[in-house]
Amino acid sequence: MDNKEYVILVDPQDEKVGLMEKIEAHEKALLHRAFSVFIINDKDEILLQQRALSKYHSPGLWTNTCCSHQRDGEGNVEAGRRRLMEEMGMTAQLKELFHFIYIAPFDNGLTEHELDHVMVGYSNEDPIINPDEVASFKWMTANDIKEDMIAQPDLYTAWFKIIFDKYYKHIS
Repeated sequence: MDNKEYVILVDPQDEKVGLMEKIEAHEKALLHRAFSVFIINDKDEILLQQRALSKYHSPGLWTNTCCSHQRDGEGNVEAGRRRLMEEMGMTAQLKELFHFIYIAPFDNGLTEHELDHVMVGYSNEDPIINPDEVASFKWMTANDIKEDMIAQPDLYTAWFKIIFDKYYKHIS
C-alpha cells in the first residue's frame, strides 16, 4: 500500500469486508475495527491521556490510555501493544476483555462507527508520551473518573464516555 492510513471495514460479527482510507471511513461513518487500551497500576488507578491539541478531532480531551485501529493482518493485542508504545512509550501485557459497536459523531462532520475491542494491561510506570499524539497524562481511580465525567463531561472524548460506562460495568 501507500503511506495513507487504512482501517479494516467489518460486519457486525467482526468479519472483514474490506479496507478503506481512515478519513473516508470516518466521513462515511462505516463500521470498522478498532481497539481501546486501559492500563491500570497497583493502586487500581487508570492511566488517562489528554489528546494532543493538533489532533483532527477531539483535541485536548481526556480519554483512555490509548486507542486506534488495527492494521490489515494485525491481531487485536498486537495492535494494542504497538499503539501503546507509539503513543505512550510503554509496554504491557494486554488481555482483551470484551468488544462492542458504537457510533459517535463529531462537530467536524466525521463519525466514529467502530467495533471496538477493549483491552486491559497493568503497569506502575509513568509513560513517556509522544507529543504528536498526547498532550498530558494522569492516573485516576474508576470512581474518580466516573464522578469527574458527570461533573465535567465536556473534558472527555465521546467514545471514552461510552467505553468507560461499559468498562466500569465490566469491572464493578
